[in-house]
Amino acid sequence: MVEDDLVMFRRFATEPGLIGLDWRGFRDAQAVARRFAEDGYLGADGGRLMVEVEQEHATAGFVNWLSGSYTTGSYWEIGIALLPEWRGRGIGWRAQAMLCDYLFRHTPVQRIQAATHAENTAEQKSLEKAGFQLEGVVRAAEFRDGRWRDGMLYSRLRDDPSPL
Repeated sequence: MVEDDLVMFRRFATEPGLIGLDWRGFRDAQAVARRFAEDGYLGADGGRLMVEVEQEHATAGFVNWLSGSYTTGSYWEIGIALLPEWRGRGIGWRAQAMLCDYLFRHTPVQRIQAATHAENTAEQKSLEKAGFQLEGVVRAAEFRDGRWRDGMLYSRLRDDPSPL
């Protein structure tokens, strides 16, 4: 990630609908620059990497990860945001699978999880292609667009095969 990528992050914070179902209202557009100045989005508790399409020399979006923990173990929770013109082209599942492989190679976690909206069937298929298994419905998991909504929780374990 480089400083020029902050323009796209600011867009996700200020353009309604650009991030799809994840729009939760306007956010501080300068927060992305503060985080980048702090650690370049590569911190001990999480980070972001750009999703680039090599053939077209274009940035399609980003993947991120955030640490979490259960009673006796930690895990990563990952996410992805692609610009609208890159969705539905098979880029997302590959980026998420590559991120999981990277995190399993460079961190000792046993579990990586991802959540998505119950109505986001495209992302559910993407997670399954990326090697994730559905664990279940998380009821009333998020407040979005004026009401509480269910989410779908997926996981991939270290011993699960990589689809790549």
